[in-house]
Amino acid sequence: MKKWVLGLGVAVLALGGTVTTRTMMFAPGEVADGSAIKVAPAAPFSIDAAARNLSQAVQFKTVSNQDAAQNQTAEWDKLQGWMATTYPKAHAAMQKELLGQTLVYTWAGSDPAAQPIILMAHQDVVPVTAGTEKDWKYQPFAGTIAEGAVWGRGTIDDKGSLIAMFEALEALSAQGFKPKRTIYIVSGHDEEVGGTGAAAAAKLLADRKVKALFTLDEGGVITTDTPVLGKPAMMIGVAEKGYVTLRVTAPAPGGHSSMPPAEIGTVNLSKAVVAIHADQHPMELRGPVGAMIDVLAAQAGGMTKVAAANKWLLGGQIVSTMAKSPTSAAMLHTTTAPTMLEGSPKENVLPQSANALINYRIAPWDSSAEILKRAKAAVSGLPVEVAITERGAREPTPVSSSTSLGWQLIVASARAGHQGLIAAPYLVVGGTDSRNMTPVSDDVYRFMPISLSTAETKMIHGTNEHITLGNLEAMIAFYTRLIATAAG
Repeated sequence: MKKWVLGLGVAVLALGGTVTTRTMMFAPGEVADGSAIKVAPAAPFSIDAAARNLSQAVQFKTVSNQDAAQNQTAEWDKLQGWMATTYPKAHAAMQKELLGQTLVYTWAGSDPAAQPIILMAHQDVVPVTAGTEKDWKYQPFAGTIAEGAVWGRGTIDDKGSLIAMFEALEALSAQGFKPKRTIYIVSGHDEEVGGTGAAAAAKLLADRKVKALFTLDEGGVITTDTPVLGKPAMMIGVAEKGYVTLRVTAPAPGGHSSMPPAEIGTVNLSKAVVAIHADQHPMELRGPVGAMIDVLAAQAGGMTKVAAANKWLLGGQIVSTMAKSPTSAAMLHTTTAPTMLEGSPKENVLPQSANALINYRIAPWDSSAEILKRAKAAVSGLPVEVAITERGAREPTPVSSSTSLGWQLIVASARAGHQGLIAAPYLVVGGTDSRNMTPVSDDVYRFMPISLSTAETKMIHGTNEHITLGNLEAMIAFYTRLIATAAG
């Protein structure tokens, strides 16, 4: 037998032994299951009454338009007045403060030494795209209760959470519940257009030296067809990506289109946009996404576990599989999206300046400074200028713990309604109001205890948004357990 054949055989055996050993020893990083927490029972409530209340809340058109001048500001006043009337016991138990149209409630705890908790849900909703109203089964602002669900804009994002939270607060107040920890409820009025209200609330809490045990806001859900695992798992957001937009400008002399020069601004701009877009950030299994894959793969077993245990050899296959879906691909890297182009105001006029906006969602391991440097390098040699827009940058949030007391309280309260459910850390690729609470919280989590398939999540900000009565009931029960367990 030739020596190279023997050597190859030995190498294959060694590789197989290494893969097998690593798979047998594989365990995900520390992710607490909440089993050490004794969960309080859910307070009694009426799901029929809750559904009617959510239906009414949907009918208030608290729509955050991109142009704030188009907002019907009186709708926020109506919603808030309705909440005070609908949940009198909760309002009697708490102190309410109004920051513009943002609500901050304080339910004072009996133990001043105990760290408070912050619960969040926003009042505003996104508009319904003009011309799509006919595609809805039920009118988007009618709050129709039908087919075992409440239908309408905001039923999931995020009035469903807001109403579920107040149903829980009302039920606990009716029971005579007295919290030991102080509970803060923050309900922003403009989450869908930047969250200035939540930022003001965070400043208020910071000025009062608040340092909460945790903040909980919207974000991940119980995904019924979880990738990798193929069965339900609760995806708890432990971080969210940052946000920055670059402006690429190509100066040009302008002039008449009948006499174009060799250098045209729009052409130079196009070359620059293509160059920047071609230089994509690499997809990586790290941070919250790496932790998520490890947790799910350990439960899935089989070749999935083999791949996760041997990322040095098979990690590329995991990345390739995730990259097939834009949703999962976005969790693996900083995304680059050219979104707006601007040139001449008339078809026969050469532009004196051509501009493009490129939007980035920043992964936790990147920064806006790195993005700007990378983009400038990509267009080196082209007659263009690259800069961060006047809006500035929002850096990625810190990654919250998946073993802390706050994490365990959330997991245990959710698992009480879903026995045996796996909890995995998750990276939120969009933005939430909760990012503002980082300075006033030990940890910030983003999770709604509702069960949705990957396909069903598309109705959020889309057509036929609705929440089933089963999901609404689960969410109310979750909040009653969480509040009673964390603050009781």
